[in-house]
Amino acid sequence: MKLHANPTQHYQTVTAYEPGSVEVNAVRFAHSLIILPETQPVAWPVTSFDALTVESFQQIDTLGPEVVILGTGERQRFIHPRLTKPLTSRQVGVECMDNAAACRTYNILMGEGRKVALALIFEQATTGSGAA
Repeated sequence: MKLHANPTQHYQTVTAYEPGSVEVNAVRFAHSLIILPETQPVAWPVTSFDALTVESFQQIDTLGPEVVILGTGERQRFIHPRLTKPLTSRQVGVECMDNAAACRTYNILMGEGRKVALALIFEQATTGSGAA
C-alpha cells in the first residue's frame, strides 16, 4: 500500500508499507527497525514478537520519544507491561497494533509534530526448516 503525506523531506515519513517491508522516504527496509521523525531509521535487533525483552524497549527509551507505536507484525498482539517499564516509568505511552496500522498512525502523529517512535517488528524466517 502506498501512503502519501505532505512533503516532509527533512522528516522520516513512511511512504509505503507491504507485508515484510516498509519504505521510509522511499528507501525500503525489510528488517525490524525504529523510526523517529528527525533521525535516520535505526536497526532494531528484534527477530520476532516473542523475542521482545526489556532491553528492546530500553533501546527505544534512549531515543527519548513521547509516545511509542509498536508494530507487532501482520497481526495485533499485546505485550506484557513489565517489558515496557523503561518507557512507562517516564510516562511514555506505548500502543500496540499491526504493522500497517502502526505505519498510518505514526505518519499522523509525526505530521502533528509529536516526538513519536515507530518500532516495527518484521519476523525473520529461520533457515533450514524446509518450509516453503
